[in-house]
Amino acid sequence: MEGEQSQTYQSLNRETINEENVYEVSQEAATEEGRVEQPKVVKQRKDKEVTWNKPIILLTVLLSLIVMLLIVIFGLLVTHMSDKDTTAACTTGRATTARATAVGGNGDPNLTEWAISIVHNYIKLDKQISQTTRDSAKKLINIVNTLSNLQDTSTSTAGVADDILLIAQELLVLHNDSTALPTSCKELKSRSPDSPSGHYVLASANGSTTYTAYCNMGTLCGSGGGWTRLAYLDMSDATQNCPSGFRLYQSGGVRACGRTNGGAGCISVQFPSNGISYSQICGRVTGYQYARPDALHNNNGINSPYVDGVSITRGSPRQHVWSLITGKSESTNSRSCPCNNGSSVSVPPSIGNNYFCESGFSASYPFNILYTSDPLWDGQGCGSLESPCCNAPGIPWFHRDYGSTTTTDYIELRVCANYNDEDSPVSYYEIYVK
Repeated sequence: MEGEQSQTYQSLNRETINEENVYEVSQEAATEEGRVEQPKVVKQRKDKEVTWNKPIILLTVLLSLIVMLLIVIFGLLVTHMSDKDTTAACTTGRATTARATAVGGNGDPNLTEWAISIVHNYIKLDKQISQTTRDSAKKLINIVNTLSNLQDTSTSTAGVADDILLIAQELLVLHNDSTALPTSCKELKSRSPDSPSGHYVLASANGSTTYTAYCNMGTLCGSGGGWTRLAYLDMSDATQNCPSGFRLYQSGGVRACGRTNGGAGCISVQFPSNGISYSQICGRVTGYQYARPDALHNNNGINSPYVDGVSITRGSPRQHVWSLITGKSESTNSRSCPCNNGSSVSVPPSIGNNYFCESGFSASYPFNILYTSDPLWDGQGCGSLESPCCNAPGIPWFHRDYGSTTTTDYIELRVCANYNDEDSPVSYYEIYVK
């Protein structure tokens, strides 16, 4: 019995020793594991600090700008109201004094008339302040929404900068009604040569209205900055829609705007100049071939579908600016581009060399589909026959320089075809004047 107890005791003792050894080993392993894992936690924390530092700094700077703008808004409104009150009081006082002198110098000021004048001035000012404040508030909301996404995205701040600039310009106009806004980007460039490209507030030629326009301050069509953009469409932007009356084409990820009428004819959109006096036009257009357009129709005048493609004119009666022609096929000279090698197609004198031409189809007979693999008038993808067309001077930019002759004509863009199974819908255009 004692032997059994002794064996049992020894067995238990060995198990206890083993458990202690296991516990010590576990502690050592845990200690080693803790020492190994600790740097990872520290490294991750440092990585997060590095990752968040830049967005936080950018966010802080932009939020500071917004706070400064709000302070400026308040200061300008108070100053403007004070100036208006002083001006109104002085004007009314002078008028009252004049009336008193006319009746012998003893007449009392007409307080009712003075009060009505003050009320009218404040009503007019209040409407102006309210409208400008509402517009500025909308832009500030957009800025805040953009800033809220900066920590999670790589959103460009270019749009935010444009909005801040527009708010500042509107506040300057509100602060001083006599401030003369530029009427064109060229005038803005001459006043401030270092102005960057972007959206600016311009005044109409007679100064009665203001509007926002994009100014390209770089070189376009070989001429320095100061270009005012009159027309812009980019159908790769899902938020943009076709001009009124145009048909929307969608195929293979391409969105383009073309004709809706079933027979021969054109679909048109006009772009006013807002009174800008210009002597140069610069622009580009990208389109696609649908079915079987067949280039030029020389028997038709400029007011008819003389071209399968796009016609750009100015004013009324229409004066030709540029034609963007769609040929039937890259592989044949029959009813194709007049710039093709060996082409016998003649160009009317009214068009001259002021055209681009290209086909978006490489086989012999196109079907009634939109050919999206080869965009038109971009100077790329021309076959051997069309190679001269892709080497046209300036392509994809067209340019007209009228020298010392200036005009305020509107610009008109028409998509034309002489049969119902032809079209050249456009997906992109931008047109500038200077």
